Formats: sequence, C-alpha cells, structure tokens
Amino acid sequence: MNTRPVIESPSEHAALSVTFNDDSSRFVVGLDSGFCIFVSQSGQIQTARDFNAGLGLVQMMGNANYLALVGGGRSPKFPQNKVIVWDDSKNKTALEIATLTSVRGVQLSQTRIAVVLQNSVRVYAFKKPPQSLARYETADNPFGLCCLTEKYLVFPGRTPGHVQVVHLDTDSVSIIPAHTNSLRALTLDRVGEQIATASDRGTIIRVWSTGTCAKLAERRRGTETAAIYSLRFSPSGNLLACTSDKGSLHVFEVPNVNSTKNKWQWLGGIPFGPFSDVYSFTSTQFETGDEPLLPSNPRRLGDDPGLGTSKPIKGVVGWIDEETLIVVGAGVDARWEKFVLVAGEEDQTVIKRVGWKKYLGN
Repeated sequence: MNTRPVIESPSEHAALSVTFNDDSSRFVVGLDSGFCIFVSQSGQIQTARDFNAGLGLVQMMGNANYLALVGGGRSPKFPQNKVIVWDDSKNKTALEIATLTSVRGVQLSQTRIAVVLQNSVRVYAFKKPPQSLARYETADNPFGLCCLTEKYLVFPGRTPGHVQVVHLDTDSVSIIPAHTNSLRALTLDRVGEQIATASDRGTIIRVWSTGTCAKLAERRRGTETAAIYSLRFSPSGNLLACTSDKGSLHVFEVPNVNSTKNKWQWLGGIPFGPFSDVYSFTSTQFETGDEPLLPSNPRRLGDDPGLGTSKPIKGVVGWIDEETLIVVGAGVDARWEKFVLVAGEEDQTVIKRVGWKKYLGN
C-alpha cells in the first residue's frame, strides 16, 4: 500500500514573481510554466512565453526586448545560481552568468547587469561574454534589494540598515546610515536622484538624495511593526507609495528638489517640515489574500529556499501617472488592482480602488 502523503496538486498555475519595468507601463510575471508580460493600465496580457518549467524571477530592461530570468518554483527552468538574459525578439538566450550561490535579484541597464546574491552584488558589462566589472560585499540581503541606473547603483551596505551608493561614472562609493535595523525595502525615483528606504520595523520611511546622500524627508507609515512590501515614487518624484503586510496602501508627499511644486503638496505638510512626524495624506486597503507557501521540491533541513518557493509576494506598486497606481500580487490568487487619487469631501484628496481582476485568468 502506498502510504506516502500527497505533496501538492499541480492543477493550478501560480505567479512566482512580479516586477514592473522602469516606467511601470508593463509588469512581468514569472510563472511555474514560463513568463507573461502585462499592460499595467488594463491588466491585459501582452506577451506569453511557455517554457514548461518555472521562473522564480523575471526582470525587464525598461521597454526593451531583454529580460533577466532566474529559475524557480517546483520545477525550475534554469539553475537558481544562474542568470539568463533573454532576447525576446529573437526568442533565445543572449547571455548567461553563473554564480556560486543562489541569485536573489537582478537589475539591467543598457550597459550593465547587477546580480544580487545573499551577501554581495556583482556587476557585469552588458556584452557577450559578460565582463565582470566589480564586486561589492553587503549585509544579508534575502530580498535581493538593488537599484540600477546608468548613473547609480544602490544596494544594502555591509552594516545592516546602511545603504551603499556607487557613482558609476567614478566608481566612488558613498554610505548612507539609513536605519538601525536591516533594510526591508529600497527604491529610486525615475531620474535616479532620490532614494526611499524602509527597515524591517516598517514604521518609518526615509528619503535621501542620491548625489549628496543627505536626508530629504522622513515619513511615518504607522506605529506598529510591519513588513514593507513595496516602495515606489510617482513619475514626478513628488509622491511615494508604500504597501505592507497590514494590507494598507499609503501615499506620502515628499519634497523633491528636482521638481516643481507638487499638486498634492499641502496635503502632507501638517505638521510642516521634512523631519516632522508626518503620516500619509491618504491610504486604503489592497488585497493580500491568504495563501500557503508556493509549491516547491522537498528540501533537506538547512537548505537555502529558492526563488518561488516561499510565501508569494503581494502589494507590488507601480505608478501609471501622477494620479493612478497599480498594485499587483503573485501566488495562485494573483490580483491586479487599480487605484486613483481623487478629490473627496471638504477638499481632501482620497485614494479609491476603481478596478481589480485575477490577471492569470484573463
């Protein structure tokens, strides 16, 4: 008699990862069977690629035809210590980068590839074969935090809570002592001149100048500890959205030395000042779902969990324009939600959900 328990049912597809491109016009989903690219505005599928195996991480290079792929899930397409740069216009592999340990994240620019490992960031020239340019040691970075532009490379420092800023034109490195606890979230604005950070406490969000490393603002998400899922600047850099495991979506006004006056600026200025205890000027709930761990192969005790084998990511934020946000989650219950900033009662601005769908079924 076969008394072995059923491990899992393969009948339902699951989204293993979700990431937006640079301008949030599209988002790409790594699946247990390949990947799909969706139009952010509508949540409609644009491109689908069936690999008949799992991708635990997919990262787009802007609106170009290159994507970074890392295997993951129950049956990984590629080893999880290898980055595949995929040329989707030719439907074939363009570059491969192998590492000694599991890949935690990847960022692409037109000239560089940043590969994020648990305790380091490796930088390669975007050419065939890839040329190793630099290696930077970091504190533990299980979430693969890293941002890359043509001008800056930003990632956790060697000390937990610190941020390293690499000026790519000079290779000089600046250190920002952003938090006393380990980093949980990190993002750049679209022009790369502002950094937003949050620690694993999740109560305070800080905004920094990339060029000078000066603190520009400090905003309070709440008083209770929370896991920050996503941070994202609006296109102008005047607004900052934040999601957390509380199921809340917050929008903050932040000072921006590179922009004209913010349309919503007066909403976040009570009390006034960049370092006052300022909360978000509006917030709402998004759907987090209640899902188990994603399907995975049985592992030996102490094995390093691979991409797409832990609880699915939720609350990934992208701005369509200055007044429209998209929030996307992974998992079996993979949801796309659309929110807009609108005028409410007594001249207050509020955020409202105007649409949602389970995008894997469209």
